Amino acid sequence: MFTAVVAQQTLTRDPIPADVRPWPALFALCLGFFMILVDTTIVTVATPAIISDLHADVNSVVWVTSAYLLAYAVPVLITGRLGDRFGPQRLYLIGLTVFTLASLWCGLTTTIEMLIIARVFQGLGAGLLTPQTMAVITRIFPADRRGQAMALWGATAGVATLVGPILGGILVDGLGWQWIFFINVPVGVIGFILALRLVPTLPTHSHTFDWLGVVLSGAGMFFLVYGIQQGHKYNWNDWVVFSIAAGLVLFAVFLFWQSRIRSEPLVPLGLFSDRNFSISNFAISTMSFTATAMGFPTMLYAQLVRGYSPLDSALLFVPMAVMSIILAPIVGRFTDKVHPRVLCGAGFLVTAFAVYLISRTLTPTGPVWHILGAMALLGIGMAGVWAPLAATATRNLPMHQAGAGSGVYNATRQVGAVLGSAAIAVLIDSRIAAHGLSGGAEPHGALQQLPSFVRDPFSQAMSDAMLLPAFVLLLGLVAVLFFELPRHLAPRVEAPSDSEDLAEPVLD
Repeated sequence: MFTAVVAQQTLTRDPIPADVRPWPALFALCLGFFMILVDTTIVTVATPAIISDLHADVNSVVWVTSAYLLAYAVPVLITGRLGDRFGPQRLYLIGLTVFTLASLWCGLTTTIEMLIIARVFQGLGAGLLTPQTMAVITRIFPADRRGQAMALWGATAGVATLVGPILGGILVDGLGWQWIFFINVPVGVIGFILALRLVPTLPTHSHTFDWLGVVLSGAGMFFLVYGIQQGHKYNWNDWVVFSIAAGLVLFAVFLFWQSRIRSEPLVPLGLFSDRNFSISNFAISTMSFTATAMGFPTMLYAQLVRGYSPLDSALLFVPMAVMSIILAPIVGRFTDKVHPRVLCGAGFLVTAFAVYLISRTLTPTGPVWHILGAMALLGIGMAGVWAPLAATATRNLPMHQAGAGSGVYNATRQVGAVLGSAAIAVLIDSRIAAHGLSGGAEPHGALQQLPSFVRDPFSQAMSDAMLLPAFVLLLGLVAVLFFELPRHLAPRVEAPSDSEDLAEPVLD
């Protein structure tokens, strides 16, 4: 019986070429991953410059970000499976190429319409690339050493969302808005060369391809994300509600089809039989919700109440980025040795408390160091969330389903970000109105400091809005308390020394 189990488990692992160097490969992957995540937030700082230079209105410029997020979110379930079928390195290189060329196109555009179209192609490149990074990590690092690798991957995801506004402010102030896109070209070329040389060509798996699942999941994701993103703009009218409802119905049909399909499904529902995978997906959606949502009230407060420039406002996030970078390797070492309930529980608790503290510091005349201190605490908390969650989600995945699992995880993360963006916009509007500022204090076009008599109620509105991400983090905290002990940490029965594959279950 023992021999049969070992033999069966061994079949789930890929024969990795002897010359593979996991850490250089991981560095090459994280370079491209960092670049595409920076582009999810970098455009925000350039909005006034784009409006002025391309003679566009605010609603049109909003689509510069919305088009990217939509094109990024829609294909991630599909592209994860494509990586399993055609090889993650190949899909990564294709995605990086599409993203880099689209970045050049963005910088060369002279109309807002062409910029939006170019951003769609940027998003498609990002959607091709992202699931491959996580899938390769899962396949080239053994389960008991995957935490340190995921620490770097998780830190990359966390820091990239913070670097975007800072880098955007520097480039826009110094060179012009076009350079927030041009900067991607040399980075993309370097990333392509490094990935070609360092990322291994892993064995592919001859899966059948679920084309109906592709259509259902892609359409469901499009309608759901589109409805959520446009809900605030169109005051949640009938078309928005129809879009969201259509997305939910299509997803329900998709899940039903995945449970009935006789050949290999696009999303193997057996993945969710692993409790840690399911919990990680829910928890990362709450973390992504917070990372996106908290930036809006903080940036509005900094620019409208404090009168900071876009760059100065973005610098408020530096302590969070610094603490995340410093703690990433330390957390990575503990991720492989400590129950994820401990690390993630502490991370969510500290992060929720830090967001609450930030909400209390958003006052017109409070000391800035209070905000910076709370941001540093936020970086400490986030370091205990991003990497341990990613490692826990993928640690028990069988190798032939690494791409599918990565696609699900990244799709969940992206939907969480969209939900955070939509929810915080609605709440900010509500709290502005509640404090008697409806209409007069809402920003239009280039941001300017508010009159002194408006700053206090506006600060209170932003402070109230920040309580939403703090509450959502508490949901994530409750979820991670139900993590199981990972199999690589469980006591092992006597077995041959090379029986490490017992930690990799078969999930068909």
